[in-house]
Amino acid sequence: MKYRHVIWIVVLVLVVDQALKFWIKTHMNFNQEFIIFPNWFRIHFTENPGMAYGLELGGEWGKLILTLFRLVAVVVGFKYMSTLVKQRHHTGLLICGALILAGAAGNLIDSMFYGLIFSETTFYDVATFMPKGGGYAGFFHGKVVDMLYFPVYRGYLPTWIPFKGGDYFVFFNPIFNIADAAISVGVITILVFQKRFFHKHNEKQPTEKEPVAVTK
Repeated sequence: MKYRHVIWIVVLVLVVDQALKFWIKTHMNFNQEFIIFPNWFRIHFTENPGMAYGLELGGEWGKLILTLFRLVAVVVGFKYMSTLVKQRHHTGLLICGALILAGAAGNLIDSMFYGLIFSETTFYDVATFMPKGGGYAGFFHGKVVDMLYFPVYRGYLPTWIPFKGGDYFVFFNPIFNIADAAISVGVITILVFQKRFFHKHNEKQPTEKEPVAVTK
């Protein structure tokens, strides 16, 4: 697998991720929801100031640190992927790495630029692209757009379950985006197939030959 193939995977994921986010941002109010398949798949617009799946790192400084961390991770990630390609690692590992890199880059774009190019989204107003008065936040302080919601199960847990019995429960509750999904798929696949991905590469590595004793 060549490095340009990795770039194409990253670009494809980024285009799909950003196109969906742009449409959501310019067509939906905050917390607006479209039901795609009843009871288990919905498009639910929310914005996340923190990490994947709604996790947050509090405060303005927390947001800045998180965005800077994403930027460093993406830059280092591209360089590391180039090294993996040169070392001819398993194609599956390279594809997973490209997915993780694309996901990180997708959320980085939101964090860096969305505060500058969009107006604030409210429960009643759809955001405007490139508003005259400027965006809702400064550089590096944009919010990540999330929209994929899979509440596969909604209901009350049986009373016999310890601690949570009788509580209302939603599975799967987090709202995420294409970038988050790309990262999760890449990481989980590497964990599941790590032996196959790394074993084949190790087999290809040349082994040092032991010196042969010469007798007279």
